[in-house]
Amino acid sequence: MERKLFTKNFTLLVLGQASSLFGNYILRLALSMYVLEVTGSAAVFAGILSVSAVPTILLSPLGGILADRADRRNIMVALDTLTGMSVLWAAVVLSGKNDMGVIGALLVTLSVLGAFETPTVQACIPQMLSGDNIVRGNAVVNQVASISYLTGPLLGGMAYGVFGLKPVMYASVVCFFITALFECFIKLDSQARVFQGNVLAVIKEDFFSSIRFMAKEQTDIMKLMFLAATSRFFVMGVTLVGLPFLVRNVLGLTAGYYGGAESALAVATILGSMAAGLLTGKLKTGRLFFVLAAIGACIIPAGAVFLLPFGVGVRYAMNVAAFCGTQAAISFFSIFAVSMIQQKTPDHLIGKVMAYTSAITMCTQPVGQIVYGFLFDGFREEVYLVLIPTGIAVCLIGLFSAGFFRRLEAG
Repeated sequence: MERKLFTKNFTLLVLGQASSLFGNYILRLALSMYVLEVTGSAAVFAGILSVSAVPTILLSPLGGILADRADRRNIMVALDTLTGMSVLWAAVVLSGKNDMGVIGALLVTLSVLGAFETPTVQACIPQMLSGDNIVRGNAVVNQVASISYLTGPLLGGMAYGVFGLKPVMYASVVCFFITALFECFIKLDSQARVFQGNVLAVIKEDFFSSIRFMAKEQTDIMKLMFLAATSRFFVMGVTLVGLPFLVRNVLGLTAGYYGGAESALAVATILGSMAAGLLTGKLKTGRLFFVLAAIGACIIPAGAVFLLPFGVGVRYAMNVAAFCGTQAAISFFSIFAVSMIQQKTPDHLIGKVMAYTSAITMCTQPVGQIVYGFLFDGFREEVYLVLIPTGIAVCLIGLFSAGFFRRLEAG
């Protein structure tokens, strides 16, 4: 008999994630609008965001070690409580004279805390669920994140326009404290392993043991990480850089059209994660290469439409449809890839392995944005020379991975 998905523990985790992500999105939207109003420079906030992302990348392995060594429920409660307290502190001390310093310090603090929270949450899912429910659970968490991304900035923008920055910050504090409250009622089997001896020696041993596991015992995990990171390199570069560039600079449309495209992408992400949940147990692992190839197949029409004598409206609609297909496919593939990594990793290593997965993804995404920023600038009059080759490259990666996924299914 198949176990139910929405157990008490998983339901509390999902509710907590919904509250936490919503608070995060309204907070970051309000902070970005405030910085833009005060400085008039998008580059200032982009610089702050870039610097604040560094601690997450560097500290993620430590976050994974902690997730495997300490009680995961207690870690989540402590981190969300500290997040709420950090935002509360920033809201209280924020003034016209110190605003950039306080906001910068807050974003760095949130980045540090995020380095420990992300692997802990991802490690909890396979501890709470089993079998195909791991895929369904990841799909649900992905849907919650997408819905929060869709509604958070909208409501946060409205609240900021009416009430200003500090009330939005206080609202996000409430969200983080609610999350910590939900997490207090989660009950997990004890997996804590005490730090014995020199802490640095323990960290070193944990780090190298997890690397040995991926490099020698489960090389399939490394290959899945590589495929997930490579696909996101192309998709995030094309989507996050290419879409706004195509809408605003190439097609000459207003910000409203770009906002509509962003909303459509959020809906596509939700649909992709829903499809992953519905097809769990029905889609064979050996056929996942089709999904990877489909990501590239969706990008090709976005470039091909610029070779044909279509008007601005048709080109806009075709690009939105193409990018939505890409977003749905990458969401679908990522859920299955992460779930397979979780299923192949023993519990005492899951936190560290998920931390590496998150760190690698975070590293490849900005690199993709930089590369595609240069490409779109260099080929602004012939954007099809960027989009079509990218689509073909991703298709080929998918087709060449067919043997790997068939071997995974057979094994």
